Amino acid sequence: MGISLGPNQYGKAEVRLVTVRRAGGVHHLRDLTVSSALRGDLSATHLTGDNSAVLATDTQKNTVYAFAKQQDVGEIEDFALRLGQHFVGTQEKITGARISVEEQEWDRITVDGAPHDHSFSSSGGERRTTTVTVHADRAWVVSGVDGLVVLKSTGSEFHGYPKDEYTTLVETDDRILATAVTARWRYEGFTGIDWAKSHREIRRTLLETFATKHSLSLQQTLYAMGEAVLQARPEVAEIRFSLPNKHHFLVDLSPFGLENHNEVFYAADRPYGLIEGTVVRDEAEEPGPAWTDAVL
Repeated sequence: MGISLGPNQYGKAEVRLVTVRRAGGVHHLRDLTVSSALRGDLSATHLTGDNSAVLATDTQKNTVYAFAKQQDVGEIEDFALRLGQHFVGTQEKITGARISVEEQEWDRITVDGAPHDHSFSSSGGERRTTTVTVHADRAWVVSGVDGLVVLKSTGSEFHGYPKDEYTTLVETDDRILATAVTARWRYEGFTGIDWAKSHREIRRTLLETFATKHSLSLQQTLYAMGEAVLQARPEVAEIRFSLPNKHHFLVDLSPFGLENHNEVFYAADRPYGLIEGTVVRDEAEEPGPAWTDAVL
């Protein structure tokens, strides 16, 4: 029986990085979580324990901190590209790198109607994300958003589904629709893109489409959001979604002699429906390793 080493990688996961850039008395705060994974000719360390090709994960962590000091982090896509290209360009046996970055947003606290210079409050669980894959002189960028919680109190229906002996769900033509959007979009190329503007406009398009699309299913809403992004943003090749259905069930108030006209609901956190899908531009290039690395 033959045995051989299959695909492998290694790196430093979830390096916590907070930077404060001082512009006079005004401070600018960044809160990132950075993960690196390196690939290449690493058979020796697995088979014989020879670590001559292994850049220590502690060194990878230190590189993140040093890069954040030597140059302003800037957009997370650019920061990830710099790190990935550095690891591939400086390590002889390393042929590929995956750098993932999550950013937690902070808002300035308002004092007497004005934003405070150096005090912040957390904006909640939403995070901006990117995963950059570097291989030789090529790079793929997949950015996205996690935890974008949205809800509409009407404008959503669900009916016409199959019924069998186990079906108890009642059809409705007026329900609450809520989800926490996880989305990943793959860019065509990685040069000449205004990352901040692209992210901002994609997020706006997602929110506006969710709000205005009369929904007959969360699947229909998923496709409408993806279609709207691809129509509006030519730099995006495809977009993937993972949408948990945050169920809101109408409470039966009849035992108390009360009618419930879609006013009182029970918000269930589990179990929940999970709707996932991809919307792709027909002429888009093949994704290479981008989607494999940027799993939802």
